[in-house]
Amino acid sequence: QVQLVESGGGLVQPGGSVRLSCAASGSILSINVMGWFRQAPGKQREWVASITSGGYQNYADSVKGRFTISRDNGKNTVYLQMNSLKPEDTAVYYCNVLPVRRGYWGQGTQVTVSS
Repeated sequence: QVQLVESGGGLVQPGGSVRLSCAASGSILSINVMGWFRQAPGKQREWVASITSGGYQNYADSVKGRFTISRDNGKNTVYLQMNSLKPEDTAVYYCNVLPVRRGYWGQGTQVTVSS
């Protein structure tokens, strides 16, 4: 079983940028689709972006044009570059495979967008 550890979150001002990392304990080379999700206070967890092993990316409408997902199979890591951040992007961010496996959820990393 792969273990996923998210990092890179923090407090950022509106309009700012942050890059999240998702490090896998094992190889992700054989994992076709990796994704980022987020959960804001009082809301359900939602899908944010995903990337296939071939590099095809897909984004939720709310982040399209502002976020970029990428993966480095050699480092077993998936990234989420977040630009032009808005207060409504405040959430705990998680990564997982797709289709989601419940046992793969990590602790997530908190991103707070506030002045």
